[in-house]
Amino acid sequence: MSAAEPEDRRGQDGGPGMTTGPGQAAAAPPIARRAFAELAGTGLLVAVVVGSGIMAARLSPHDTGLELLENSLATAMGLAVLILVLAPVSGAHLNPVISLADWLLGRRTASGLRPRELAVYAAAQVTGAIGGSVLANLMFALPAVSISEKARPGAALWLGEMVATAGLVTIIFAPARSGRARLVPAAVGAWIGAGYWFTSSTSFANPAVTIGRVFTPTFAGIAPGSVPGFLGGQLAGTAVGIGAVLVLYPAARTARTDSAARTGSAARPATSAGETMPDIPEVLFVCVHNAGRSQMAAALLSHHAAGQVRVRSAGSAPAAEINPAVIAAMSEIGLDLAAEYPKPLTAESLRAADVVITMGCGDACPLYPGKRYLDWDLPDPARQPVGQVRLIRDEIDARVRDLLAELAPAGQAAPGIPG
Repeated sequence: MSAAEPEDRRGQDGGPGMTTGPGQAAAAPPIARRAFAELAGTGLLVAVVVGSGIMAARLSPHDTGLELLENSLATAMGLAVLILVLAPVSGAHLNPVISLADWLLGRRTASGLRPRELAVYAAAQVTGAIGGSVLANLMFALPAVSISEKARPGAALWLGEMVATAGLVTIIFAPARSGRARLVPAAVGAWIGAGYWFTSSTSFANPAVTIGRVFTPTFAGIAPGSVPGFLGGQLAGTAVGIGAVLVLYPAARTARTDSAARTGSAARPATSAGETMPDIPEVLFVCVHNAGRSQMAAALLSHHAAGQVRVRSAGSAPAAEINPAVIAAMSEIGLDLAAEYPKPLTAESLRAADVVITMGCGDACPLYPGKRYLDWDLPDPARQPVGQVRLIRDEIDARVRDLLAELAPAGQAAPGIPG
């Protein structure tokens, strides 16, 4: 079983597979915090699975159907809660195959996990799952570690794991590509709860959980010899699920209407109605008022990218106008923001973005699966003199150049700030 949001505030912290240097974006949250969320979340998930299995066996002995009902209800509800709590931190994958799918689906646009992040997530998930079994054993006064002898052999069970995992991957990533990401926690809980009943394997659908359940001798356990077949079914299901997502919800975007385009920046290239837009990355800069930092960043990236990146900016609480000192500082380098205006943050702009860069909007910026989130910790230019705004502008320019070098390495941005 798994949690859901493959879109988390991931970005870089000295890596999803990358290192940060001066002027580069820092991850929000850092990888250590996200790894802890994955470890704790997966541990609690397995504790729910194993603990509810032990309780069910004690409360309803010799009634396997009732035991399974009690176990499945607890798991479905616990899983949905864990996703809601941990998604803003790590994306609440809680499952190596979801992290793997996130990396594979996000490779083209650099919006998913990076290889090093994937390794860290998987290690945290497996470690947490083993800890979850130990915790459940201890809560019910059982030996802390006891290897399961519950054999679950046979191709029929492996097929069940493939079906359960393929459905899980599709259910997690399809809503993200169709603007319904908020439904993922409930959908995942419902799928796993149903999978207990309609799959022959009772829907493990998670390599970390499978390994963790080796360490309990209870109703929920699995013998070590049965693990390879389950893992094979889960990996096969991951491939099927990724294929289903790509077929049902291809990544190509179509042009927005004129009214929708007004929520973006002037840097967005125009296309005729219905024309498919080039498959180039899209960046959304978000701050509170969209009157300073995000406006400067959007203008600078648009200037340097020269069409290689689509750019938008927005605010969680837009101001009435752009900060005059910001307009003045940008004018000094030949970028005119006088005709720009603060724009509201919309679900449409978040869904469209491959990379979302936040600048102080905090929890007002919702998370969508499949997005790469960076947080640029920069001073607010509000009520600052032009001299101070220049320093902020130059720092943003350095970060924008580093971002562009990553997103469009063939780009030829001029050295130094424009002008």
